[in-house]
Amino acid sequence: MQRLNDSTVGALPAAVARPAYDREALKTGIVHLGIGAFMRAHMAAATEAAIAAGDLRWGITGVSLRQADTRDALAPQDGLYTLAIRDADAHGQPRQQLQVIGAVQRLLVAPENPHAVLEAIAAADTRIVSLTVTEKGYCHDPATGALRLDHPDIVHDLAHPHAPRSAIGMLVYGLQLRHARDHGPLTLLSLDNLPANGRVLRAAVLRFAEEIDSTLRTWIEGQCCFPCSMVDRIVPKTTDADRAAVSAALCCADAWPVLGEPFFDWAIEDEFAADRPDWTLGGARFVPDAEPFEKLKLRMVNGTHSSLAYLGAMAGWQTVDKAIGQPALRTHIEALMRDEIEPTLPDLPGLDVAAYRHNLLARYANPALAHRTHQIAMDGSQKLPQRLLGTLRDRLARGLPITRMALGLAAWMHYLRGVDELGQSYRIDDPHAAALTALHQQSLAQGVTTQTVQAMLGYASVFGDLAGNAALTAALLPLLQSLQTHGVAATLEAVNLGELAA
Repeated sequence: MQRLNDSTVGALPAAVARPAYDREALKTGIVHLGIGAFMRAHMAAATEAAIAAGDLRWGITGVSLRQADTRDALAPQDGLYTLAIRDADAHGQPRQQLQVIGAVQRLLVAPENPHAVLEAIAAADTRIVSLTVTEKGYCHDPATGALRLDHPDIVHDLAHPHAPRSAIGMLVYGLQLRHARDHGPLTLLSLDNLPANGRVLRAAVLRFAEEIDSTLRTWIEGQCCFPCSMVDRIVPKTTDADRAAVSAALCCADAWPVLGEPFFDWAIEDEFAADRPDWTLGGARFVPDAEPFEKLKLRMVNGTHSSLAYLGAMAGWQTVDKAIGQPALRTHIEALMRDEIEPTLPDLPGLDVAAYRHNLLARYANPALAHRTHQIAMDGSQKLPQRLLGTLRDRLARGLPITRMALGLAAWMHYLRGVDELGQSYRIDDPHAAALTALHQQSLAQGVTTQTVQAMLGYASVFGDLAGNAALTAALLPLLQSLQTHGVAATLEAVNLGELAA
């Protein structure tokens, strides 16, 4: 089977959408740090729509910060890859629509050539540097949002200005080079699931810049823009079976397709240092303030996704659709949204919250995605402060019940034991894995008591000011005891019956 590339893309089956513009005429307007599956199924797809409408200034240089696998797969394909949008028809049968994306022009692997990354950021045609580096990529304290100057990558980057390895270091040294060449300011755009992600990024960049050059910090502070944005599309990890199925449909080998659901949302503050693509053509919306959209997404989507993932993974329900197909878990997740999360949301004029909830449950039930619960469960120490603890703090401040919110947190603590209810072991994939698993062994593995729950809540990098909170401790205690003694299914039934309410 021939490989997908510029010479073969024209011969694909007629049902497959593909670039109709001249790719050789593209200029590189965007450098993207963290060119993973989500970016290629979300931002790149919206950029493709803007390019297809005739604006050829927005080709993308994609940067992998750790591994070469994306470059190795896509370089022989001239950057082309397939976006497979998957859902089910009225009879529940999986279906897909295929589109070949051409927006990615160039791929870099930062550890191999960090100088090339800095040059790309400094290039005169570059107007936007965007990021999907996950929560842990900001090298910050999740509890406070502050850049950790003691983070190993930040320590390295301050000592090695020509070979940075963190996203923050690459941005600041690239901006330093750009400033020296008088190539004008940039927009730095976070697409990660962090509250006020643009402000978190701005604070980290300015703090790092202050360490190396106060004049540079002043220039960045006055000239560069850091708009906040909210992104939403479920993008599961691509499997070998996905590669084979997409390649068969193309009649052409694609080594690195990406999958996504039909749903797409992207709210972006319209604050740019220079020009920007018309991403509205791909389904985005420019807004004066992204915070209400961020809170809606982080709490309703990410918060329930994490709760579902930890409960599902511990019960042996390996994919989101299988997990939400369990009546007790579906009842819990729906009630979690309706009764505990929705009352904490800001007013969003025109939003039908009940319809949003209904549609979100349908998205979770999509059988065509096979989104693995263990994938969502990664990096809990970085995710939970954004996804669960904000809602918990709001409800605690108002004296409102927190049983269902606390169950998601209890499920994460239970997950740290590394063995599910079927006896299957798994790796805790988290930057704090060693410390957290040791803490779990020292506390919860010895029996769930008020003291052991408080020991877990004392982990400052995750819980911050929630350490020692009496109401949260009281809510977690019976939930953890039930999970440990009776398991996920029985605990869900008890919560749904109101038997474990704090």
